[in-house]
Amino acid sequence: MSTLKTGKVKTTIIADELDTESTAVTNVINGSAKAWVNFNGTGTVAIRESFNVSSITDNATGMYSINFTTSMTDTNYAYTANGKYASDGGGNMSCCEERVANSRTTSLLKISSFASSSGGSLDFDTVVVVVFR
Repeated sequence: MSTLKTGKVKTTIIADELDTESTAVTNVINGSAKAWVNFNGTGTVAIRESFNVSSITDNATGMYSINFTTSMTDTNYAYTANGKYASDGGGNMSCCEERVANSRTTSLLKISSFASSSGGSLDFDTVVVVVFR
């Protein structure tokens, strides 16, 4: 097997080794997650795993900032978030949304987790956020 080392490869199509599957390079660049994180949102918050997330900040009960290692190009990115609250008893918990002004900048995203029935903020045991741009 040979190894090719290069600084930059320019192409418009990427294909598998048998050339049975292919996609435009723009699908890979534009369709890939630009950041994601799985973190513990209770007690001392801590990142379990992440990509392009430098840190998380516990702002208050159920309120978190996700800080990007490399900033987004603008604030028009999309995100999805989900979480788990261990003591919900199967009840009405919601995670996550932007509930404060200026929740989204190029360098961070602020989200909150809360009980959908009361609207009260809750720290979630697991919070997962994925950002696309």
